[in-house]
Amino acid sequence: MLKNYLKIAFRNLLRNKGFSAINILGLSVGMASALLILLWMYNEISFDRFHKNGQNLYSAWNRGVFDGKLQCWNSTPKILGPTLKEEFPEIENVSRNYSRWYVTRVGEKKISCESMTTDPAFLEMFDFPLLQGNVKTALSNIGSIVVTQKMAKKMFGTEDAMGKTIIIDQDNFTVSGILKDLPTNTSFTFEFLLNWQYMKKTGQDDDSWGNNSVRTYVQLKPETKLDQFAEKMKGITIRHSNKTEEHEVFLHPISKWHLYSNFENGKVSGGRIAIVRLFGIIAAIILLIACINFMNLSTARSEKRAKEVGIRKTAGANKGLLVGQFLGESILIAFIAGILALVTVLGVLPAFNTLIGKSLQMPYSNGYFWLSILLFIVFTGIIAGSYPAFFLSSFKPIAILKGTFKRTNSAVSPRKVLVVIQFSFAIILIISTLIVVQQIRFAQNRDAGYERGQIAYHWITGNLEKNYRQIKSELINSGIATSVTKTASPLSYVSSDTWGVEWKGKNPKDKIDFERFTEDEDLVKTAGLRLLQGRDMDLTKFPSDSAAMLLNETAVKAMGFKEPIGQLVKDGDTEYHVIGVVKDFVIGSPYDHFKPMIIEGAQSYFNVINMKLSTGKSTTEQMKAIESIFRRYNPEYPFEYHFVDEDFARKFEDTQRIATLTGLFAGLTIFISCLGLFGLAAYMAENRVKEIGVRKVLGASVMSIATLLSGEFMILVGISIFIAIPTAWYVMNLWLSDFSYRIGIQWWVFALAGVLAIVVSLLTVSYQAIKAALLDPMKSLRSE
Repeated sequence: MLKNYLKIAFRNLLRNKGFSAINILGLSVGMASALLILLWMYNEISFDRFHKNGQNLYSAWNRGVFDGKLQCWNSTPKILGPTLKEEFPEIENVSRNYSRWYVTRVGEKKISCESMTTDPAFLEMFDFPLLQGNVKTALSNIGSIVVTQKMAKKMFGTEDAMGKTIIIDQDNFTVSGILKDLPTNTSFTFEFLLNWQYMKKTGQDDDSWGNNSVRTYVQLKPETKLDQFAEKMKGITIRHSNKTEEHEVFLHPISKWHLYSNFENGKVSGGRIAIVRLFGIIAAIILLIACINFMNLSTARSEKRAKEVGIRKTAGANKGLLVGQFLGESILIAFIAGILALVTVLGVLPAFNTLIGKSLQMPYSNGYFWLSILLFIVFTGIIAGSYPAFFLSSFKPIAILKGTFKRTNSAVSPRKVLVVIQFSFAIILIISTLIVVQQIRFAQNRDAGYERGQIAYHWITGNLEKNYRQIKSELINSGIATSVTKTASPLSYVSSDTWGVEWKGKNPKDKIDFERFTEDEDLVKTAGLRLLQGRDMDLTKFPSDSAAMLLNETAVKAMGFKEPIGQLVKDGDTEYHVIGVVKDFVIGSPYDHFKPMIIEGAQSYFNVINMKLSTGKSTTEQMKAIESIFRRYNPEYPFEYHFVDEDFARKFEDTQRIATLTGLFAGLTIFISCLGLFGLAAYMAENRVKEIGVRKVLGASVMSIATLLSGEFMILVGISIFIAIPTAWYVMNLWLSDFSYRIGIQWWVFALAGVLAIVVSLLTVSYQAIKAALLDPMKSLRSE
């Protein structure tokens, strides 16, 4: 019987090649789209879940009240880790991690690599396999360095890196371990590891409970009850800082690091999981629409299969057998579509990886993958074929053979409902894409408060600090740069903040978090900041400017200064005098409101040299000239420059990917929906062929008949628009609520999406409508 069913299924496919091609195309596109999204979702969900100690691994976070709100942050004091290990027997291991870029040297080869300085227990806590070396001893001393495969190849080529020497800041390190390259689904990004003792050697370690500057990771013993331990641990900072730091410590599990990183009122409120859920819904919608398309196309051919059903029932076939036959046909089509979908995914995966900025791969060697694919195909076939199977098998043999089985063209039918659902989803995705693009452009066009163009920066390495004055003089005198300044971080982000700022008249109960920036002099000129009061720092004219400070507008309001110039502001143990006020400028997220900022003078530390390049000259030539100057004064280190405007553009990458992916899948949804609409148009034309013939005999024109048929579809699209608009408005308002600096949703977005849906649907159904209207009435009425 199974063999007979397969023969019938194949014959039906071959007999109706056009119908079969459309059905298979719609399903394969839907399945390929869903598979791509599911691969991406699997990568996101699997982040940091491959560690064997995963159920007992946590990161330490702080929770405290700032600006009247309970806020959370994951930077911690350096002393926290050792103190936790010493005081709580429930803790198995602790590691502190401090990330930064170093220039590494082997002979004449010099490469900038991202490092992570950590405690030796890190390699025992986390599963990053060592290809060479021992996890217990690889970071046992201060001169050890553990490198990834990638870095070993960069530094030593095909030579064995074990035991070789790598130089960092004039210090020699011996390669004591080689790590397998980090997987794509980890939160860590280092290329080599150093022992924490190196922090002490370089003077970067301290015992301050107020200096939150590193990550602290904790491995609890398996029998530890988290709730009880959390209660014991939370007051450790308050206790050791003698209540000067009034915030609690809590643990965040490794399984939630990637997807649940947002906190509100001190509790997890979501994060990247929202995007994962969004695209999970999109994958389900696309697959559902592909199945709906299959249903519509299958039921559109009901008249051609009706006599087959009638004869089979007359011959003794029961409804169960017929349902099994039709479900088998749909599963067969799903298998063919599934194979095409896999081939499609394989072909487009490199481009998709480029689009999403990842390196997803098909896990061919994983048996569970192939089992999942099989279940996915069978599930799709059953969902797609369920309605046609029960619909076709429900025909009465007597009515079929008499030719009276066809139902009237009711105002509401399952097929019309399915098309409304299809187009509702498609319109929602169109509206969502338009709003996401608007939000991105709104932030991109925001007045940043400074000039991003033509600003290059270079991290201070080697002898650049010692020779800074000469370098600055040559850059300006040669006409390459119009202004040069040193800062602690680039103009594209802030690396430090503080709540320890004091000033005259401050309410002792207020706890305000200030962004902390630094400059030596000429920041206003270099960045093109807008000076509202006072002046910028000038160490030549005013040597006391080493203890000067600038405030932004928001800081002046937060401090309550009516006359800020001349005010004294204390940050920790250092007192600064305010000499100027600048207009707020965007240095953090372009989607956030401005935050209070203090810009401190030369008593602070510096990590970056910023250069405002001259206009009217080739940037390439300018950078070559700058390189020659830097190499002359800093020959032991590579010249590696960056541009502020490029950094700024990277802040939109994640949101732009969401917009691109949403737009892409909206287009695919429309494409598949149009196939479904095509199917319903074919069904209605088939169902009303004699009515059309009578109308033509009575004098109806082709245009009037085409308008009649198309008008019914426009009603369906209109209903879809009516459903989609409030749904999309609610969903996008929810999404926009995550942004402080956001657009308002405008009416024209909904109008544009509605017009687009109407135009696309008209173009889709017009072919079938005109084809039916042009049919010779003699052929359609000849049986009467």
